[in-house]
Formats: sequence, structure tokens, C-alpha cells
Amino acid sequence: MGVLDGKVAIVLGASAPGGSGWAIARRFADEGASLVVGARSEGPLQELARLTGGIAMRCDAAVEADVAALAAAAIETYGRLDIAVNAAGRPLGGTIAKCPIEDARVAMDVNYFGSVHFIRHCAEAMTEGGSIILFSSMAAAQPMEFVYAYGCAKAATDCLVRYAAIEYGPRGIKVNSIQPGPIRSDMASGLWAVPGMEDVYAREVPLRRIGETGDFADAALWLAGPSFVSGLNLPVSGGNQLTRMPTLAERPDMTGPDPTNAD
Repeated sequence: MGVLDGKVAIVLGASAPGGSGWAIARRFADEGASLVVGARSEGPLQELARLTGGIAMRCDAAVEADVAALAAAAIETYGRLDIAVNAAGRPLGGTIAKCPIEDARVAMDVNYFGSVHFIRHCAEAMTEGGSIILFSSMAAAQPMEFVYAYGCAKAATDCLVRYAAIEYGPRGIKVNSIQPGPIRSDMASGLWAVPGMEDVYAREVPLRRIGETGDFADAALWLAGPSFVSGLNLPVSGGNQLTRMPTLAERPDMTGPDPTNAD
């Protein structure tokens, strides 16, 4: 018997093998959930659907009609929706002085308004006692160089979690977010390929390692299950929320934005 036997779950942002969304979808399927997986890129998404026995749909988190169709697909295919995970994100960089306002708007469209669409339509389709899980970032709580647009959009999402937990709580729907710290994922593979980079980040993590996608799948499974938790922005960072991120000057490459906090 799996923890999620008989449950139906949506996982958005699941097209990257080795990414958090992919790992969560695999874990949910292993625990008995029926799945609808979505992402902007359809490439590997069909393979994930095959591996999990679910269905795949192209879905751009920033397009409300796409998100509405994703929620509707769960009802049309399985007759219910119990769990919804939004792991989609765009880690746009830039400083306040130099980031084009258009990039900041894209960051908000995907990372904040995408979550508004996701909560609204998934909650409408959801059975009583469901669970909605968003992906935030440590950048929302710890200002980091060159990611102001992304960090501010994720901070708005953290606030959204609290409002949504209050609004949908009377229906028994939990709303939470996961705040990843540095993570070994497909998106960040170039970063960790730089000699010495992983050590620089791991030094700022009390548990002395960067996160693995399985760590986030563990957290998502706990939040999706019978946990008595709502309105929480949960750091899954090995304790990195107690310290800081390395500065650019401390990094071996000494340049560029930090892509490690989104998937």
C-alpha cells in the first residue's frame, strides 16, 4: 500500500529528467498516485507519463487557460484531483539598476501569477482535503546578487501561500511551498561542473552538502500526505536558511547569476 493510493496528482514543471518536478512525479507514482504531468517543453514529458502511467499535457504556467486545462484534464481523466504541485519556474537574473523591466514582468508572470492561476484552478477542481504545493526559493528570504526579479517574485509567492491557506482552509485544502536551497539538478548541472563550486555552496549548508531532487520529493510527499500543516514556506536546504548564499566574489567562476534555486 502506497501513501497516495487512490489519489490523483498534478505535477507542473516536470519535463526535465533529473529535475525536482520529475523526481516528485516519480515518487508520487511509486506511492500509488495517478498523475497528470505538465510543462512548457513537451520533449521528455511523454516519457515521464509513460514511466508513471500518467498523462502528459503541454502547459505554460504563465498562461491561465493552459493551467485551467491542466486541472480540467485531471477531472476528465480520473474524476477527481487531490494533490497539485507547481514546480515550474524561470530563474531570471539581473540587478534592480540593470534588469530590463520586461524581464521582471516575465519573472512575475511565471513565478508569481503562474502560482495564482495554479491555486485558483486546482482548488476549484480539488476534492475536500486536498493539498497544493508550490516551489519557492531561498532567494525569497535571503537576498542574493543578480537575482532580484526572481527573488522578489518568489517572495510574493510565499505571501500568496499564506493568503491561500486561509482562503481554502475551510474546505480542508492545505497550501504550502517548498523553499529549495542549492540543489543538484539538470538545470544547475553547468554550475556544479565548475571545479570547486559545490564545495563553496556546501560550506554554507549546515549539513555540508547540496540538495538532491530526492530531498524535495521527500518533502512534497510529506506535505501531500496526512500532515497537519498549511500556510508554510518550508526550507528544504539542509539548514541553509540559517546562513547565507556565497557571494559572486567567493565563487570559482566569479561571474553570472545563480541558477541553483529553481527547477
